[in-house]
Amino acid sequence: MLLTAASFLSKFLGMIYLIPFNALVGETGGTLYGYAYTPYSIFISLATIGIPMAVSKFVSRYNSLGDYETGVRMFKAGSIMMAITGLFAFLVLFLSAGVLAEWMITNDDAAAISSDDVAFVIRMVSFALLIIPVMSIVRGFFQGYQSMGPTAVSQVIEQIVRVIFVLVGSYVILKWFNGTVVTAVGFSTFAAFIGALASCVVLWVYFRKRKPSIRKQLDVQEFTHDIPTKKLFIELFRYAGPFVVVGLAIPIYQLIDQFTFERAMVASGRADEWVVSYAAVNVYGHKIVVIPMTIATGLSLAMIPAVTNAFTNKNMDLVTNQINQALQIVLVLVIPAAAGIAMLSHEAYGALYGLNNIALTGNLLAWYAPVVLFFALFSVTSAILQGINEQRFAVYSLLCGVFVKVLFNIQLIHLFGAKGAIFGTILAAGLAVVLNLWRIKKAASFSYKQIVKRTILIGIFIIFMSIAILLLKFVAGFILPYENTRWATIVMLAIGVVGGGYVYLWLAYKSTLLERVFGDQVHKFDRFF
Repeated sequence: MLLTAASFLSKFLGMIYLIPFNALVGETGGTLYGYAYTPYSIFISLATIGIPMAVSKFVSRYNSLGDYETGVRMFKAGSIMMAITGLFAFLVLFLSAGVLAEWMITNDDAAAISSDDVAFVIRMVSFALLIIPVMSIVRGFFQGYQSMGPTAVSQVIEQIVRVIFVLVGSYVILKWFNGTVVTAVGFSTFAAFIGALASCVVLWVYFRKRKPSIRKQLDVQEFTHDIPTKKLFIELFRYAGPFVVVGLAIPIYQLIDQFTFERAMVASGRADEWVVSYAAVNVYGHKIVVIPMTIATGLSLAMIPAVTNAFTNKNMDLVTNQINQALQIVLVLVIPAAAGIAMLSHEAYGALYGLNNIALTGNLLAWYAPVVLFFALFSVTSAILQGINEQRFAVYSLLCGVFVKVLFNIQLIHLFGAKGAIFGTILAAGLAVVLNLWRIKKAASFSYKQIVKRTILIGIFIIFMSIAILLLKFVAGFILPYENTRWATIVMLAIGVVGGGYVYLWLAYKSTLLERVFGDQVHKFDRFF
């Protein structure tokens, strides 16, 4: 719960700061920002190769056996490896920024953003790769000791410092020094490095406080497995693989857009709207839809250790129950959230980022909203596959999804414009999810009968929720000019979210759906329903 709360707060801050950031740099700045962060996210995943979470699992395992020294050895060796891979990733991304930018932006003369602009922001964000891999392994080490505080606090502090640097830096560059949007965005991406430094300070303080107790455990330890370093790394990499897959999925789909979106939009006669469209989907819109995904996947992924234990002990009835609950948490929370975002897309985008181009941006957000369900299901089903020892299949399903995205993305953009990129992501992520669900069914002899029934029930509740939102918008339209005025849009968004959300939750509560999915604890909320 602590890590889920920290992750949610971090994601929430990551969305909220985009409101003033958008006011400063607009859609052009947002698109540039996205062009820097997507390759950076992939390089972070490749540089860490899932090691931090794997270290957590590794340290926890050997600590439970009373062998603290092996966990510390792994931490030290892993830190050296992360420092090397981080340096290598930094050099590769920094030196290849120009080439990557030229591949992404093919029409410099006609584009609002040039390849030189993209190269600059990529180089600026690449500095964070020098710190984050090592920082991440320290977090994993603490988690191996069942200590979630250092990770949670450092994660929040990192985001707060980064956000402050982004906003203050952009404001100073644009308002005081009359700098360009490109310069402002470049320093905004460099904020990842500053935020990582702040996180390192927090972790260093925690480590100094915990060091005596760790040393005490080492002193009283009676034996060690004395495993050669080579075998330590072999075991570590076996744990690490699945974590890479989940971390890479979304950035890879966005990277494919970066290589195809601009050229397809320009080639299909939509050069005047590609910058606004890209920012609306992959930067500003994406930040909105990942909020419900963060909560749902955080709660669902907490079930995975129980799935692993039950599967190891061959308790298949318990495996079935745990898988059912993990998937149903996602469905109960994410499906209505996606439907709500789609129905209030113009209000959500307009309230957060302004009403400029709202006919285009609001429409794109409505189409993008369902993507969050596939992203959430892919994360959870991949984790379930790990729990039942089928982690390799998650790699295969992701590769199939990537192949579909590469194969159809340009053609779909030519046919449907910016929506085509969204359809490509839906096809790709949807295929990956279907394949994962099929493998879970085969490997765990899992039946989806209960999930299908409850999904139908959720669908019925969403119909009533949608009717409530439409009625609220109809009535409010007589009082609030929410289609033309931002303050009214904010009020309408609040009314729609509260009204529609309450109708859905009331129906889910009265039908005992919430109780069946989340347990008896939901009775604490009796007074609200």
